[in-house]
Amino acid sequence: MAQISELEKFKLPLGGQEIELQQIDYAEGGMSLLRIRIREGKRFTIFDVDPMTVGHLCDAMRRWADAHEMKADGT
Repeated sequence: MAQISELEKFKLPLGGQEIELQQIDYAEGGMSLLRIRIREGKRFTIFDVDPMTVGHLCDAMRRWADAHEMKADGT
């Protein structure tokens, strides 16, 4: 059986989707995954992601955010 730990939950300002991050720890084999749950109304999209893929995703998202970051003056 897996143990689920809540990590973070937030709502997107545009679109209003709810994002929930959970850690899934499997007793058998000791594997841990990051669960990403996206709720849009009554619909859920769920990804269980391994640490290597999370790192790749974070790197890609950071590059995108850095390229689109607004300056202090709003431009």
